[in-house]
Amino acid sequence: MTSLDRFLPHTCIAYLSMEIALEPGIPTYSGGLGVLAGDTVRSCADLELPMVFVTLVSRKGYLRQSIAPDGSQQESIDPWNPADHAEPLDAAVAVRIEGRPVWILPWLYMHACPHGGCAPVILLDTHLEVNDPADRGITDRLYGEGADLRLKQEIVLGIGGERILRALGFEITTWHLNEGHAALLPLSLLRRHPLGKDEPAATTLRYDAEPVRERCVFTTHTPVEAGHDRFSYDLVQRMMGDFFEIGQLRHIAGAEELNMTRLALNLSGWVNGVATRHAETAQRMFPGYHIHAVTNGVHVPTWTHPAFAALFQTVSPEWAHDPGALRGADHLADEAVWTAHRQAKGELLAEVQHRCSTALDPDLPVIVFARRMTGYKRADLLFSDLAQLRRVAREFPFQVVMAGKAHPRDEGGKALIRQVHEHARELADTLPVVFLPNYEMGLAKKMVAGADIWLNTPLPPMEASGTSGMKAALNGVPHLSVLDGWWAEACEEGANGWAIGSDGGPPAQHAGELYDKLWSTVLPLWHHDRAGWIALMKQVISRTGSRFHSQRMMRRYAAEAYLR
Repeated sequence: MTSLDRFLPHTCIAYLSMEIALEPGIPTYSGGLGVLAGDTVRSCADLELPMVFVTLVSRKGYLRQSIAPDGSQQESIDPWNPADHAEPLDAAVAVRIEGRPVWILPWLYMHACPHGGCAPVILLDTHLEVNDPADRGITDRLYGEGADLRLKQEIVLGIGGERILRALGFEITTWHLNEGHAALLPLSLLRRHPLGKDEPAATTLRYDAEPVRERCVFTTHTPVEAGHDRFSYDLVQRMMGDFFEIGQLRHIAGAEELNMTRLALNLSGWVNGVATRHAETAQRMFPGYHIHAVTNGVHVPTWTHPAFAALFQTVSPEWAHDPGALRGADHLADEAVWTAHRQAKGELLAEVQHRCSTALDPDLPVIVFARRMTGYKRADLLFSDLAQLRRVAREFPFQVVMAGKAHPRDEGGKALIRQVHEHARELADTLPVVFLPNYEMGLAKKMVAGADIWLNTPLPPMEASGTSGMKAALNGVPHLSVLDGWWAEACEEGANGWAIGSDGGPPAQHAGELYDKLWSTVLPLWHHDRAGWIALMKQVISRTGSRFHSQRMMRRYAAEAYLR
């Protein structure tokens, strides 16, 4: 008997995601999409929602990052052993890829929460002796290189994931596709609903899509064009053979090429963006579809520093299960809040010393920027005018800590990392700037807890949601951000953070507005009004931490998407 048997036979909601961040020692994620999926797992266990999760095993991880002396990103594999964290299940299924059977073994990772709830995660693995050597590595590396491998991975996730759950005995009522990578799953379901021969000849699609749409939920995460996978139909034909007639596929996935987002939109009855602003952007991108909005959230116990967790116990013993109780954080004692923050900040500065051999001053504010390194995140916005930046730093001294990985094929993102290091050298006499290598879940916990100010500078409307500022808020860290993603609906100027610029204002002015806000408001408050700063920290917890959490997010999905 395996630990999965307690769930079987069981009627469940299935959640499929190319990446899920389960714990720091399991590198099956690249960034925010995977971390959100991991927080979803943890919240479903807390709420005891009947859900099962499916992802790839990604034995070699995403990438392990190191930084060369010139600031260049160096990449290597980030391997892990599934047997150390999961158990193999006595089942296997095959999918056909390039005419060959590719066998898939499921591993079971079971997440258990402190009060007994569990959430099973199925990790799909093709690294099997029975498979052709060309196919064994399909699930080895997250977001493998090249369109061929990416399509193979999406065949395994979507078609293989659906077959594995049936083979294991799950009865799935709702399929939740976390981004378009799993869009072949509803296509697999559609094959079971051919229309009768007496249907009118004018019918363009010879399948009944309604039964599939009734069971599928699709969450789109990115307004960035590169985030929507597309494959040529020649490649689809070569990889998938006669799995689905290409002429029929063109009706639901795009006339010129297979667009995974378009396929998911057409075969899902409930579609959502991940923030109110993002849903509006997605609605403009995909006219003709109804895009709902469910703003992302974060798993409160995971991202709260232990020192703050101890304080929250005095607010309400139920804070971890019901984060709305954090509205009472306004009543915490100032000294206790500051002591907890100093402890978290000390741990971050110790990590800086360990990774970079740089000693930062605990008595100066630390501004943290930690994001995926790509152009629209604008990691370089803070350095747009070094003379202005020096002026601010000389009047109100502060320090900057940064982190983030660039995708191996994102040369612009890699250039950003080099530029940050160049700016750090130029500013060394005035402003300490440190870049921490290999940003991952464990480091993120230290950064969101130890920051004094959390900085976010995306180019609107390119930020889908962004959850790092929510994690920082749980530790009393105010948000300084452009009004995009979740911050467009969360910002209460001066009460839980500050906006850079105005809503809809010209992005070209954001750098100047950032310097002005630091000079006139943010840094003077930190330096000259400690009581006012601590009052702000408590409001950040009570106004932001109590609202933007994954329990609230999952309750909304359950009520609005799964039970519709």
